[in-house]
Amino acid sequence: MNRDMDLNQPLLPSSPVLVSSEEVADYQEKEELVKRVWIETTKLWCITGPAILSLVSAYSMNVVIQAVGGHLGDVQLAAISIANNVIVGFNFGLLLGMASALDTLCGQAYGAERLHMLGIYMQRSWIVLFLCCILLLPIYVLATPVLKYLGQPDEVAELSGDVAKWMIPAHFSFAFLFPLQTFLQSQLKNRVIACVFPVGLVVNVLTSWLFVYVLDYGIVGASVAFDISWWFSVLGLFVYSTCGGCPLTWTGFSTQAFSGLWEFLKLSAASGVMLCLESWYYRILILMTGYLKNATLAVDALSVWQHEHQWMGNDDSFIFLGCYRVSILYKLLCPIVRVANELGAGNGKAARFATVVAVAESTFIGVVFCLVIIILREKVALLFTSSVDVLEEVENLSYLLAISILLNSVQPVLSGVAVGSGWQASVAYINLGCYYVIGLPLGIVMGWVFNLGVMGIWGGMILGGTAIQTIILAIITIRCDWEKEARKASQRMEKWSSVRPNNQS
Repeated sequence: MNRDMDLNQPLLPSSPVLVSSEEVADYQEKEELVKRVWIETTKLWCITGPAILSLVSAYSMNVVIQAVGGHLGDVQLAAISIANNVIVGFNFGLLLGMASALDTLCGQAYGAERLHMLGIYMQRSWIVLFLCCILLLPIYVLATPVLKYLGQPDEVAELSGDVAKWMIPAHFSFAFLFPLQTFLQSQLKNRVIACVFPVGLVVNVLTSWLFVYVLDYGIVGASVAFDISWWFSVLGLFVYSTCGGCPLTWTGFSTQAFSGLWEFLKLSAASGVMLCLESWYYRILILMTGYLKNATLAVDALSVWQHEHQWMGNDDSFIFLGCYRVSILYKLLCPIVRVANELGAGNGKAARFATVVAVAESTFIGVVFCLVIIILREKVALLFTSSVDVLEEVENLSYLLAISILLNSVQPVLSGVAVGSGWQASVAYINLGCYYVIGLPLGIVMGWVFNLGVMGIWGGMILGGTAIQTIILAIITIRCDWEKEARKASQRMEKWSSVRPNNQS
């Protein structure tokens, strides 16, 4: 063989001259892996794409009332921050957590093709969450004396209590909204939610403008507009779900929704403890700032910072709840739906692969958001306040925010996997230990003992709580026997799917 022949030899993976059979097999495996990743990515973004629009729109309703309060005055901003982020958020976390029981049941039932059960599960969740809303009412009614007892300034505590009372209608809307969302998400009907919530945001903006700037109802008008927008979203999803949009999964109201409520309540309670411990953790952060010097400025700055944090990808943010969790962005909808559906269908390996792809892509997005918040740290805060002092305080916190967002690019995905797999009870203990045994005390030490203020409180709670929680969840996920989890899902469906369509009334 001469030199020219060597130069002209085709350099193709299939060439038997230059490539061995092992190399060909390796190339084909890599090509197959790329195809699998692309298919899984497509599935994930078919879920996430519409969810980003709908959930960011829903979260923006909170942003609107925050922005309106910020331009009414510093005290009004602090009052709305506490009422919305602490009082409403406290209950929001519990209700959202309890509703996440449906993520496991509806997601796995849909994967197992037991479609008639989804509507019954949703009705049971309505009953449980509505009763829970009634039990939580004293938190709204007694907000002012409780806030004063916790050390909040009198003016802020009184105004926060007034705002909280006006937000009670929105509180009850969550009992119906969360189950409706999960019911539709489990069936991959996110486009419906993506149509309803943006319209709800438009309603929120228009009613806020009408009540605050035209009718001059001030902070009360902003609260009423907040209520109207959430109930509009509930009505839109309810009409679609019950009026022909889901013929296979909604077969009408049933008395079977009242059976098995105790078992359903226990599962909802485990789910609620898991998620609300995390949600309450961030609410406590705002309350803790009330004990710092210049408390109003600290609460305002932290509130603005949390909204940036949530809008970019954590806590109750909605791009990666998983895309769920209002958490918001609070949990990752992708692993919740994908993992639950695949486990319900008995596909343990597919559930594992969906988890790997979701973690990788979420981490990449977290890096992008981290860079965005650093570059735009001065401009984003202008959406929420015009106070020079607050803007300066927010800027000082921006780098820690960027680190926090990067860290939370993984945690929400792993939490979503836990919900989709039905691990809520176990993760509740992990959250309790990481957040309240480690994170909270560390935040107190850094905030007061080392005199680092808001940055110390947040840094200690995030790095001490969230970082350790993420590591533990990662270890559990890596060591998980996914085929065993698929068998557990099958057993769970047998236990919870005793009702048949002919039992409908």
